[in-house]
Amino acid sequence: MNETPKYWSSAVSDVQDNTVYIRGYDLGDMIGKLSFADATYLLIRGMLPSAGQSKMIEGVLCSVLDYSLRKPGTAAARFCVSSNPSMVAGLATAVLSAGEYSLAPDQTGLFLNATIHAAKQADSLDVAANSLVEGMRARKERVPGLGHPAFKYTDPRAQQLKQLAIETEVWGDICEWYEAIHRAFTSQAGKPEIVINEVGMMGAILAQMGFSPSEMTGLAVISTMPGVIAHISEELQSKVRIRVIPDEQVDYTRERRNFAEDFAQAKKN
Repeated sequence: MNETPKYWSSAVSDVQDNTVYIRGYDLGDMIGKLSFADATYLLIRGMLPSAGQSKMIEGVLCSVLDYSLRKPGTAAARFCVSSNPSMVAGLATAVLSAGEYSLAPDQTGLFLNATIHAAKQADSLDVAANSLVEGMRARKERVPGLGHPAFKYTDPRAQQLKQLAIETEVWGDICEWYEAIHRAFTSQAGKPEIVINEVGMMGAILAQMGFSPSEMTGLAVISTMPGVIAHISEELQSKVRIRVIPDEQVDYTRERRNFAEDFAQAKKN
């Protein structure tokens, strides 16, 4: 007799006999022994990290801690809590601001996963990259993870992540492929100042480590949370209520119209 399928199936954690198990391990055994980075890796990947993987994830989780009020999600969170003084509301606002143009490396991950197989069939990564970029530029497509409003020629955060990936032996063919694409793009566009930004490098390294694109963005959001919490706490302590953008900072269209005349005319049509 066939059993009725269960509502859910999960291997992430379970609770039995007053014991919490995380991926099969007793949580009590982990507390005080496993770092937050290692526990994060275990939960998402389902296995304990090697020494190199542990150090790399630690680096990733420290890489986008904060970017002052230049990060849209941080500014949005502070605006939010000036009206709704709630840590949860502020955090939710910041998370919802992560996306294609800010913080989220999933687009880089998707792009690299979709192109790496064909690249490996070419004579060299540089040949494949030049061909790919030519087509993308002709179609006016964007290479995810390239460029930054402040950093030109090099993004020191991205380079630090690269160095760490090399030291921990995480660096591999996907990362090399991304750098080949970057070389092709800057050469063809004649813009050597365009950098691989920190989020792009994060995406390449996490793809190399086997994380899915959605998991990459989750890790980036985790990384930025301490900074967001600090900003929200600072905003709450400031006691500024209903923070708004001053009128002198907005270019308003000051057109004045006659409602009665326009309303009457609209009803005639």
